[in-house]
Amino acid sequence: MSDASADRPLRIGVSANFFPPDPQRMIYPHSRLLYADEAMANWFASSGAVVYVLPTSGSDPRRLADYVADLDGLGVTGGADVCPRSYGEEPLRPEWEGQAERDAYEIELVQRFLEAGKPVLGVCRGEQILNVALGGTLYQDISTQVDTTRVHRSQELYHRNLHEVDLVAGSGLAGLYPGVATATVNSIHHQGVKDVAPGVVVEARSSDDGVVEAIRLEGSGVGTGTYAVGVQWHPEFFHLVDDVPLLDTAPLRDEFYAAAAAAR
Repeated sequence: MSDASADRPLRIGVSANFFPPDPQRMIYPHSRLLYADEAMANWFASSGAVVYVLPTSGSDPRRLADYVADLDGLGVTGGADVCPRSYGEEPLRPEWEGQAERDAYEIELVQRFLEAGKPVLGVCRGEQILNVALGGTLYQDISTQVDTTRVHRSQELYHRNLHEVDLVAGSGLAGLYPGVATATVNSIHHQGVKDVAPGVVVEARSSDDGVVEAIRLEGSGVGTGTYAVGVQWHPEFFHLVDDVPLLDTAPLRDEFYAAAAAAR
């Protein structure tokens, strides 16, 4: 590693949201648009990293290899449902069809970054994609497939839909928050981890119904050559709630940064 490489800011790629063609749309009605949520991109960049929204590789797989080689880490972002076919199931309802093309794009990104020994951090849908990419499955809809009264997604409350999570004692996540056993986070999802992927451990669960809220690939850590962590909550929205103390987002981001710096 050259001195110039050591001194430059971290380069983090974030996966794009897909906006399918829409004939009613005034701008690019026949195009699939790729976009990033500003708050998500800014959170990944909030301690000095340079963030790039990653395009699809198109017909040239070498493009993806170039991005993996040039970047220091991958953020897998939130958004639309994961298609159940991506983990071997049929959608139970038409509205849970999800976006299979985006799934394939993100699963390949996850696998290629991990093969290169570069860290991956998944947020909300990103946690779910991480679990699927590693061989796990999802609940298509928590409210109908889990025995719970907890509302995990509220369109009315959105980022103010809050609940407590229990950090698993002795886990990597618990190590980032010494003395914290239970914390408050937001909840903006109706899908969730069902069968945890082989080699993946649960690091947090919803306090009242046990729904998985954070996962980590075993052995993940700074300087280990392996780092894959996912959280179900949206840390980029925490700043929008100033009257309830939420879990500090900095330790999670800083561990990811440290893993990226160690891997380059």
